[in-house]
Order: sequence, then structure tokens, then C-alpha cells
Amino acid sequence: MADSDLKAMTAALPGESFETTAFTTPPPLAEATVALVTTASLHHPDQDGFEVMDTGYRVLDGSRRDYVTGHWSPNFDGAGFAYDMNTVFPLDRLDELAEQGVIGRVADQHLAYAGNQFDLAGVRMDSGPAGAALMREQGIDVVLLTPV
Repeated sequence: MADSDLKAMTAALPGESFETTAFTTPPPLAEATVALVTTASLHHPDQDGFEVMDTGYRVLDGSRRDYVTGHWSPNFDGAGFAYDMNTVFPLDRLDELAEQGVIGRVADQHLAYAGNQFDLAGVRMDSGPAGAALMREQGIDVVLLTPV
């Protein structure tokens, strides 16, 4: 299926509209703990992969570099990830920013979701808030989203 076909199929899907949005002012980046949240369907080899229509998330250990992508969309080209994980999950770049003092520190855990979803109700009502709560419990100040 070509991108143009997918865009045509999804063009009429309604977007979400919120009356209020949640936002807090984080500390300065040089003092902030930063985590990654990706939609690249990443997981570790010892975790369950993402199934079709899986709206859950996987907790990724930031000290490991054995990430596997489970993206099942035919429109996803995994070549960039296979060559360098930082194309979809720039953890090494965050480590460099922490070493340079640009950010306070890199979180110990990060989250991955499957971005190829047509029904986001499960993410919006369940796994999204649950993932956000997990990030808050860890003291995460800033989340870098890497949509794939």
C-alpha cells in the first residue's frame, strides 16, 4: 500500500479536540530529567512484541541497546533503524547532551508504543495516561516524542 493510499484512507478520520490541555512548566533543561517516548514499536528481545492493534506500551531500559522494532505497518521502512537506532530512538544523542550539561540527566526508563494505530481510544484512555503516570513516578521532567 502506497503512502498516498494510506493518506486517502485516513483523510476523513476525525481529529481529537480537547477543551483543556495538561501542561506544567519543567525546570530548565540543564536541570531536567529527560525520557524518550517513541511510536516505533520498540521492545527488548525478552519482552512481548507488538501485535496488530496493540495499544499498550513497553518499558525500555535505557542502559540496554538491544532494541527490536516490531512495527508491523507495510509503510514502515526499518532500514534507518537497522543502521542506527538513533534515527528513531535517539538515546545516544540524549546521553551526549547530558554529558555536555545541556540536559540534567537521561531517564533510566523510556516508553514505546505502536504508532500504526487507527483507533487511538485505548492509548488516549488507558495506556497513554498509564505511561504518563509511570513517567511522573520516575520524576521525568521532559519527554522527547519520536513519532514513527
